[in-house]
Amino acid sequence: METSWDLKTDETRAKAPAMRALPAPRRVARVGRWGAAALLVLGLGWASPLRASGGVPGEAGILRATLKNGLRVVIVENKLAPVVTTEVNYLVGSNEAPAGFPGMAHAQEHMMFRGSPELSADQLADITAAMGGDFDADTQQTVTQYFFTVPADELDLALHIEALRMGGVLDSDELWGEERGAIEQEVAQDLSNPQYVFYTKLLDAMFKGTPYAHDALGTRPSFDQTTGAMLRRFHNVWYAPNNAVLVIVGHVDPQATFKEVEKLFGAIPAKQIPARPAVKLEPVKPETLNLTTDLPYGLAIVCFRLPGSDSPDYAAAQVMSDVLSSQRWDLYGLVPQGKAMYAGFQFNALPEAGLGFAVAVFPKGADAAGLVKEVKGILAGAVHNGLPADLVAAAKRQELTGAELEKNSVSGLAQAWSQALAVEGRRSPDDDLRAMEKVTPAEVDRVAKQVLDQDHAVVAILTPQPSGKPLASKGFGGKESFAPKNPKAVTLPPWAEQALARLAVPASVVNPVVTKLPNGLTLIVQPESISDTVSLFGQVRNQPDLETPKGQEGVDRVLDRLFSFGTTSLDRLAFQKALDDIGAQESAGTGFSVEALADHFDRAVELLADNELHPALPEPAFKIVQAQTARSVAGLLQSPFYLSGRALDAALSPQNDPSLREATPATVAALALADVKAYDAKVFRPDLTTIVVIGKVTPEEAKATVEKYFGGWKAEGPKPETVLPAVPANRPSTTAVPDSSRVQDSVTLAETLGLDRSNPDYYALQLGNHVLGGAFYATRLYRDLREKGGLVYYVSSNFDVGQKRSVYVVRYGCDPPNVSKAQAIVVRELKSMAAAPVTPVELQKARALVLREIPLSEASVGSIAQGLLDRATHDLPLDEPTLAAHRYLALTAPQIQAAYAKWVRPDDLVRVTLGPEPK
Repeated sequence: METSWDLKTDETRAKAPAMRALPAPRRVARVGRWGAAALLVLGLGWASPLRASGGVPGEAGILRATLKNGLRVVIVENKLAPVVTTEVNYLVGSNEAPAGFPGMAHAQEHMMFRGSPELSADQLADITAAMGGDFDADTQQTVTQYFFTVPADELDLALHIEALRMGGVLDSDELWGEERGAIEQEVAQDLSNPQYVFYTKLLDAMFKGTPYAHDALGTRPSFDQTTGAMLRRFHNVWYAPNNAVLVIVGHVDPQATFKEVEKLFGAIPAKQIPARPAVKLEPVKPETLNLTTDLPYGLAIVCFRLPGSDSPDYAAAQVMSDVLSSQRWDLYGLVPQGKAMYAGFQFNALPEAGLGFAVAVFPKGADAAGLVKEVKGILAGAVHNGLPADLVAAAKRQELTGAELEKNSVSGLAQAWSQALAVEGRRSPDDDLRAMEKVTPAEVDRVAKQVLDQDHAVVAILTPQPSGKPLASKGFGGKESFAPKNPKAVTLPPWAEQALARLAVPASVVNPVVTKLPNGLTLIVQPESISDTVSLFGQVRNQPDLETPKGQEGVDRVLDRLFSFGTTSLDRLAFQKALDDIGAQESAGTGFSVEALADHFDRAVELLADNELHPALPEPAFKIVQAQTARSVAGLLQSPFYLSGRALDAALSPQNDPSLREATPATVAALALADVKAYDAKVFRPDLTTIVVIGKVTPEEAKATVEKYFGGWKAEGPKPETVLPAVPANRPSTTAVPDSSRVQDSVTLAETLGLDRSNPDYYALQLGNHVLGGAFYATRLYRDLREKGGLVYYVSSNFDVGQKRSVYVVRYGCDPPNVSKAQAIVVRELKSMAAAPVTPVELQKARALVLREIPLSEASVGSIAQGLLDRATHDLPLDEPTLAAHRYLALTAPQIQAAYAKWVRPDDLVRVTLGPEPK
């Protein structure tokens, strides 16, 4: 499937499968704030709290131990892929920050990547890059976490790093002076997000006077007053083995791994840990927060304080939250009634208290106050009438399936164990699940009466505000003399040098069975026995810009929203009940999926096929969705994110290009239900569909089930075109899209490329891109823009090469005065790639990085399935990563140089900024 290169948010051009997979690979140290993720990406869906099954005490493959110095260790064997995740959880967070310095824990998290007495920052960067570059850290109120996901045979390297960092860090004023610029850019990035600003106000309102009243981010003024000595003191006090939990999950021998842990961590001395700040909660004072948002829709939110993870009512509160989020309950019922675009409930907890909120999404111009009243009335009904017992049972079944599905990700399972042990104080992630299994409907009703107290609720209304008109802006204007020179080669410590010198094509664990059904549907089956689940992910090749009839722009969005209204045999509520009865998680559309326990696979596929092939598309629902979509499109067309994406499309595409088509309120309002049905019949075809089945199932069983329910699906008429045509080279331009909510500019640099995916130079460009970016301080752009310059918090560099059109994109965020400085450095680095070969050391690091990415890309069921789908829908061999690895090993530095000289045009980059006018 060929997609355009715009920046649209919730209204995407091509819908991806809804996978219960890992978060995006972690690349950059970042601050994590409980609950913030839900608010920062408030869209039309929610993620339930992370819980996973790891086994009961005494189960084979789990080792628990405590070293003599107090370090608690849990090792969980998971043989999904030859990959291991390590997570070091220090029991210190923003709660323990000194008065006046709320981001101290966050600052120390950043400085852990600036070197230790026995491991310099450059050595750390080179080692982590060579291991695959999959690392990160986060800081929360009660914990600071450090993550590595590495090939299994390099586990000892990750453990070496963590042991050295636990033992000591440099934290010099000079290093902090360099890192302060990056962390202050992170502050600016978050303060440029109205949803985050709301979140900080919500914390203060719900937990005023306690350590929970602020998150871990910190402030620019406090960072300006922070010194290296203060950071060292913080590390010396709190970073101790007896204040840490080490979680290791993956393809390991638990006993042998524990011996390595003992050897590396055993000599680190324990420390006297200070008393922690007390959390003394006062009753919540009701108030209403009226704020603006740059989202294309508004948010009506009613917030409550809920039990924390230490409370005996925690399990009942979790089940209550699930019931309140159910698509069969009254809150979500606002959506099919046309009163909200989305509605649900979210619960996030700290030890002493939790935060729960009902949210309803409304289009621009809607009656937000009226919607709040509706939400409050529904919640009052829950208190007065109680919650349905069958929804309590359904919630528990869904939790059981979700827990089993968490085994399908190596790093996801490690996160679940860390959450359970380090944050919640449990013995196992299963503790929460067992507690929820015991919850009764009466307990849920009791907790609902206690916590859904509207006399102690905080209401928030976030109203969408339009962007100003995009304007051509001044170019970046020249060179920067301060840019650092390429560094010298780094000498690695003996324990890392030999291991990282190995360059070999890793064996893939993915060996799927491929079948073409008689109706043209491609079926790919990958048996896995890591959990008692089966997952099905599917993709219909489509391109709305080519398939939508003229004047019907937006028909794809209307159809997509209608799938939730059930099937021709089961109405909306009956269909959702059928899913709840087996604890299945399902999504339909051009990207579709269902995940269920293995015993329910047949029924799960039957329900998915019914929804995908026989959607109800009822006339009353069409009228409601049509009106909702028209209003949402009206808001979208004025939203800053949409306008920045539109500006990028216009700068890269010729006039009248199909990618420049856009839905308007008028085109949506002109649609008839017959138009939607005709579009469905045209786009949804078996001969354009690929299905991946992965899990506890044989290829024969999967084929029989898929053929039973999808085999009767027939294609009618000629195949529609789904690949956008090639485009000429773009001309340079600069556009500034105003966004008054931002203090930092979000910057996109991009240009079209003349090659397609079949061109062998693709691999040279990709290998060169691993010299430019993708591995933090070990790569040129991160080193120059963040480590040395302190100009940005993040920078990404990507080649999106398709079947007929391709684009190169660089993105970063920085203060307005630094936009052009950063662009000048990017241009300089791109020109240097064409002017001279990369160094032998850079070539070696880039090869190591791409080779190690192969096993890391197979570390979850979701990522395996997504990789297979992507390759199948782009007509690539399913073993393309292995074939590519051989190409990467054979490529030379002059070949990379020649490819950049031929295809990349640094002086033709277009620039689109979102935020204040660059200076």
